[in-house]
Amino acid sequence: MAAVNQIRLLVIEDVPQVAQYIRGLLNSQATIKLLDVLTDGAKTLPAIAELRPDVVIVDALLQGRLKGMTLVEQIASSDYRVPVVVLTVPQKPVAVDPAKGIDEVLQMPFSGFDLVNKISGAHKAALARAGEGAGLLFPVFAPKGGVGKTTLAFNLAVALEQAGTHTALIDASLQFGDMRTLLNVPADAPSILDLPTDRIAESDLADVLWRDPSGIDILLAPPRIEMAEMINIRDVEKILSILRRVYRAVVVDVPAAISELTLAFFDPADVIVEIVTFDSTTIHNTIAMADTFRQIGYPPTKVRYVINRVDSAGGIDPEMLAAAIGRTPENSIVSDGRLVVQANNEGVPFVLAAPDAEITRDVLRLAADLLGARIPVASGR
Repeated sequence: MAAVNQIRLLVIEDVPQVAQYIRGLLNSQATIKLLDVLTDGAKTLPAIAELRPDVVIVDALLQGRLKGMTLVEQIASSDYRVPVVVLTVPQKPVAVDPAKGIDEVLQMPFSGFDLVNKISGAHKAALARAGEGAGLLFPVFAPKGGVGKTTLAFNLAVALEQAGTHTALIDASLQFGDMRTLLNVPADAPSILDLPTDRIAESDLADVLWRDPSGIDILLAPPRIEMAEMINIRDVEKILSILRRVYRAVVVDVPAAISELTLAFFDPADVIVEIVTFDSTTIHNTIAMADTFRQIGYPPTKVRYVINRVDSAGGIDPEMLAAAIGRTPENSIVSDGRLVVQANNEGVPFVLAAPDAEITRDVLRLAADLLGARIPVASGR
């Protein structure tokens, strides 16, 4: 089900024989995608902006207007934060020094194993650095529409913010912009499409994020259905990387459909919050998704089940759901149709409109569990 996550590689090499050798080695494997081979170092930064590689190989002996090690310094001082593997010879040793932009060193002659190992090592090290201190990522997902997913995603984000966890909310329902409708946001409000596609910086966020009166910042979906096709996986990865550096938590309202774009939100998630209800279709789809997550390789701890409208079983034995997914759902939220409908119609979170309501206490408990710390809540169920 999961797409192969290939490492995207850009090579800067002006010796044809070496370039051809690298191409031949990479043709026999599927984990690395060679984007291009450039012979002119001066073209590297524009190519990085356009192609967005995960790793760049630079020949330390690169000739021309821009020498190899000077190019490495330029990449390190740029905003792209792309790891570099330096290619060299024994007579010209180079030391690994991430502070100077040298993440790995590949010495000639080298084998296919050496090549793949160095590229993979540089990529993993960069991911580890990006993850240090990163904010928590909580995609909110449901295997079926109409279960209250968008409402809960919004209120969960507000609950996290109220707990002192600076939170951003992403409307990943890219075609229909559910959050835009829920919050009565003007049609001309900025959306995810207003972020620059070549490189996104933290400074770009202030002009694009919708500042909700509840205190959270929201990255809205495009205003029209056809615009969703303009968002790609690379955009999502960059957006998540930046938001997780700026915010302590990022909540994502994910559509029910499973696609490569959905998996781009799931794969780096700390916890996937899956909303289920007591109806036969939802239970059936929940079972199917549990099997899918196992096939992808997600551990059970990556998914937290939340029963919405737990007091509306509709004749279904609660034990049936637990048996179906192989465990008791970790959280539950009661029904409160009047409060929820009124709050949604007014475009406000019910956790703020009715802080003492039982449904609010349930959402606060969910937020506390996700954070791994207790949020004081009013006494009750």
